[in-house]
Amino acid sequence: MVLDPHRWLELRRFRPLFESGAMSLRDIAKETGLNRRTVSKYLQGGASAAPPQRTVDGQRYRRVVDEVAPLIDAMLRAEVLLKASVIHERLVHEYAVSINYQRVKIYLQEARPRIAEELGISPGELAGLHRRFEVVPGAQAQVDWGDEGKILAHVGIPKVYSFHMTLSYSRDPFCCFTTSQDLATFFDCHRQAFVHFGGVPMSIVYDRTKTVVRRHVAPGEAVPLHPEAVAFAGHYDFDPDVLAAYRPTGKGRVERQVLIVRDHVLAGRAFSSVEELNAAFAAWVPLRRAKVHGTHGEVIGHRAARDHAALRPLPETPYVVAQRHLRHVGKDCLVAFDANLYSVPARKVRPRQLVEVRATKSQITLHDPVGQTLLAAHARAVGRGARVVDEMHWDGLPTGAGRRVTTGDAVAPPRRNQPLGPDAGPLQALLNRAAAAHIEVGRRPLSVYDELTGTRPFASPSKDAR
Repeated sequence: MVLDPHRWLELRRFRPLFESGAMSLRDIAKETGLNRRTVSKYLQGGASAAPPQRTVDGQRYRRVVDEVAPLIDAMLRAEVLLKASVIHERLVHEYAVSINYQRVKIYLQEARPRIAEELGISPGELAGLHRRFEVVPGAQAQVDWGDEGKILAHVGIPKVYSFHMTLSYSRDPFCCFTTSQDLATFFDCHRQAFVHFGGVPMSIVYDRTKTVVRRHVAPGEAVPLHPEAVAFAGHYDFDPDVLAAYRPTGKGRVERQVLIVRDHVLAGRAFSSVEELNAAFAAWVPLRRAKVHGTHGEVIGHRAARDHAALRPLPETPYVVAQRHLRHVGKDCLVAFDANLYSVPARKVRPRQLVEVRATKSQITLHDPVGQTLLAAHARAVGRGARVVDEMHWDGLPTGAGRRVTTGDAVAPPRRNQPLGPDAGPLQALLNRAAAAHIEVGRRPLSVYDELTGTRPFASPSKDAR
């Protein structure tokens, strides 16, 4: 077998490690994807002193990866930082290509800089240090938001966010995509995550987001939690664990998961709805659970089974989190909330009356804050500037159907140059615009007024007087 020149150059990088004893022939063969005899031939024999020869016809030795190189290049042009593991995963599962992962990895070493130069991009990486900790099954989950930007701007959705919850023991992921980060949406995503995992962890780690923390305090002081967060945690029987200030690495598992989902699910793809985004994640989860995690060294799905078995059971009834706000009723029986208008019954309210708005992710209910009676319920509007009106709420209000209109019996104004009647007084003549346009107005020079008042006319000073 004649080794490809590119592979020969790659193999030479392992010579110092082999000679120092840091890597064995088996390790190098596993890393490069080559046969151990081939590695031994070029690292121990004389063949390694010179590059391998080309084929008889003078053409370059064709590699297996060359057959899918255009496809890999297209993926890199869509996302130049796409990881080798992601590309290999898509080649195998989406294009049914049988290729060794190391061949893809080696090809990317020369393809990525070339594509980046074509696109004018300089990719870089940032590494940090942190202390690692482990937990028992079912003990902890971590939550974080991801900002996916304008991924759906082409269909009129200006902003998309990704909600992530990761079980700390197994690294089993959950993700759903939303268009809002408000309180109702935040905890609705929690309910979806609990159903996805089949239970509730004993504690959930958060950063100091306003949907969990009522207000920010100095380091070392007790953190006051949002009342709805306390009620939600009590209903599902878990402990909220808020990170200390300036501790971004306290939930590194979920922050890493945000990047993994972005790379494996979103990178280099186009979507037309939030539902397509959620379906893409659901289709990727089995692939993720089949992976061997690099930290705990087990298949994520096998470890997740132990994690799920240790979770607390879900309550019989879900807890629906609602935002509560006071708003005034307008004269048109509409209440403004979140840049949209919702109707209330005209017979039950008065102008400028205060009503309580209770907003969930999918519903808006309007209540009398005094008697706590329900006034109206509407589906929550999507976007801004919508009017959600129940026509029955306007029963009893004037419709304008009984307004009087003229039928041509009114006296028309006199035409131009038509004299007014003898009974028309001077005031009526002035009020008649057509007639007033032809009233003769006397004109006289301004000097007449100067003579009457005894004042001298205004004159600009001469040049000599300046």
